[in-house]
Amino acid sequence: MRTRLTELLGCRHPIVQTGMGYVAGAGLVAATSAAGGFGIVASATMSVERLRETIREIRSRTDAPFGVNVRADAPDATDRIDLLVREGVRLASFALAPSRELIRRCADGGVLTMPSVGARRHAEKVASWGVDAVLVQGGEGGGHTGPVPTTLLLPQVVDAVGIPVVAAGGFFDGRGLVAALAYGAAGIAMGTRFLLTSDSPVGAEVKRQYLAATVTGTVVTTRIDGVPHRVLRTPFVDGLERSNRLAGLVRSARHAAAFRRETGLSWPALLRAGRAARHGRELSWAQTLMAANTPALLRTSMVDGRPESGVMSAGQVVGLIDDLPSCAELIDRIMTEADECLAALTRAR
Repeated sequence: MRTRLTELLGCRHPIVQTGMGYVAGAGLVAATSAAGGFGIVASATMSVERLRETIREIRSRTDAPFGVNVRADAPDATDRIDLLVREGVRLASFALAPSRELIRRCADGGVLTMPSVGARRHAEKVASWGVDAVLVQGGEGGGHTGPVPTTLLLPQVVDAVGIPVVAAGGFFDGRGLVAALAYGAAGIAMGTRFLLTSDSPVGAEVKRQYLAATVTGTVVTTRIDGVPHRVLRTPFVDGLERSNRLAGLVRSARHAAAFRRETGLSWPALLRAGRAARHGRELSWAQTLMAANTPALLRTSMVDGRPESGVMSAGQVVGLIDDLPSCAELIDRIMTEADECLAALTRAR
């Protein structure tokens, strides 16, 4: 199946694995790209040196193209882009809109750019700045998300921009891929579905909690870092939701202190990171502290395997997933289902 996305990225299938912190490392990305999809490394939780090692490890496993997700507001974003240029990485993706300077730096170095957007106006803005594609995430998606569902946001963006559009939020099978293509997308992106594969590094107990979730088992909360964030509903998250301002500040300070010990950051450096994470929004000090140590809350679940003390980003689609295939099995299944779906539509005529 060739689309504008496969031609742009050089992958065999129009399926993107999103950059998920502490999940999308060398193993998952290499497995996705080797299977014909397009894997994206989550670099926000890595040092520049660790990112270099990850890129080279992926190259040792597959010669298929892949990308790297970069935090556009990171102090070392320029260094990371320069690394991608030197290493010949195909694509830089961004959860936040990259500056014109970053886009130009990527273009000059031969690296494609694909920011994630949650509104038509954001897609129009970055398209006018010269990005190569946009990833459109509807409100069903996990992690930071907006209020508009994919079925409404996707056609808006497709009609507004002339570059390839990748649909995210609610996709897990071949029927979804066909539906996205019918809306005008050039492919789909999935996070939760790739997290729940045998190639994902997430621990067995955490995966069991994901598999047990229903379509109503997620919640969108601003209590983690001040921005709407879709996560699995757990006693820990419920506690965040119920806590008053004072309790939230105490809880945030406690988590921030633990994160500071883990990373070796000073309190001023930690608060500077929290302020940077505000992205121009007015956050309380509790939210600022939580924004600074959100990676620690993700790490607690995804790396340490202690979901009772951390957060687990998840799309609503988690309630429709009940198995753990390999990336190769998943992608083959999706493409087979897509072919069958297209054939059935043709026969129906």
